[in-house]
Amino acid sequence: MKTHIGLSDRTIRLFIGLTLLGLGTALATPCGLLGVILMLTAAIVFCPLCPLLGINTCEEGH
Repeated sequence: MKTHIGLSDRTIRLFIGLTLLGLGTALATPCGLLGVILMLTAAIVFCPLCPLLGINTCEEGH
């Protein structure tokens, strides 16, 4: 599994994921699930949609 998520992308995914998880918990909505998915992709540095869309935010040499 090739990594293709850079540090800034990971940070943004983590921040948005935590926000959605908090909103999902507070409002009892399913948006918390999206937050968990974003945090998981940030943790494992791989998103299955990025290769399909041709996106690579990883810095050169890493």
